[in-house]
Parts: sequence; C-alpha cells; structure tokens
Amino acid sequence: MGSKLLRGLRAAALQIDKAVEAFAVSAVALMTIIVTVQVITRKVFNFVFFWSEEITLLLLIWFSFLGIAIGFREKLHLAMDAVAKRLPAGLNKALDYIIGSATLLFGGYLILYGWEFTVLMHNNTMTATDWPSSVMYIIMPVTGLMICVYTILQLAGVDTVRHRHLDEEVQE
Repeated sequence: MGSKLLRGLRAAALQIDKAVEAFAVSAVALMTIIVTVQVITRKVFNFVFFWSEEITLLLLIWFSFLGIAIGFREKLHLAMDAVAKRLPAGLNKALDYIIGSATLLFGGYLILYGWEFTVLMHNNTMTATDWPSSVMYIIMPVTGLMICVYTILQLAGVDTVRHRHLDEEVQE
C-alpha cells in the first residue's frame, strides 16, 4: 500500500513538474523576446514599451525560483562527495536524513515567510503594470511547497530526478 501511494505521489509530482518546466522554459523564451524587442525599439524607433522591464523582471524572478525547486528535485544542490564517499554507508544515510531535514526546514521557511511577505506586499502595486506586488512574491511559497514535496519524496526513497545527464560517466 505504502509503495503504491508513493508511486502515485511521484507520478503526480512528475506531471506537475512537466507543467512547471514548460512554464520556466516559456518564461526564458518570453524574456528573450521582450528584451530583444525592447532593444530594437529603443535603438531604432527611440521607443520602449512601458511594461517591458517590469514583466522581464517578474519572469526572471519566477524562473529563478522555479529553477531552485527544480534543482532540489534533480539533487543539484551543493554536496561534498569527496568526503561523503569516504564515510561508512550508515553514516552517509544519517547525513542524508540530516540534509533532508535541513532542506525541509528551508522549504518550510519559504512557505511561511514567503506567504507572509506576499500578503504584506499585496496592497502595493507594480509601477508599470499596476498589478499587485504580491504577483512577484507568490512564487516564494510555491517554491517552498515544491521543495518540501521533493524532499519528503526523497526521504521516503522515491527517486525524483527526471533528467539524467548524458555527459556523466556511467558507473558499473
């Protein structure tokens, strides 16, 4: 029952991941287009769309925070493998739980304080678009939630890595 539930959670997380990655890739593409158009219109027509810098900044912030969550999912965070490889397996397992617990606390921090900051900034507006500033900050608790889910899955033994790097050596 437990492993079936974990497989279901992993499948759901992977479906969400596909949407998150599609959004992140779209954000980078849209940033590139907006900045290119902004440079062309500024240099050629001496005109700039009033919203272009603000939207680009918003997309950059969202892309960056989503990248943090994806990095945790892919286990791309900093690690000291040279030391860990020399430790006994039992100690490595204990360290994995300590690191996972610290990661879970970081995700919880983003959820709690990211939400508080988002609510705090809701009454302020962004200058060009007149959107609430909370639009810029809501990604913090979303990222925290994603980090917590990935960490819980990893601590439960579920492999969350979606992209295996082709340029890494295959260990046999």
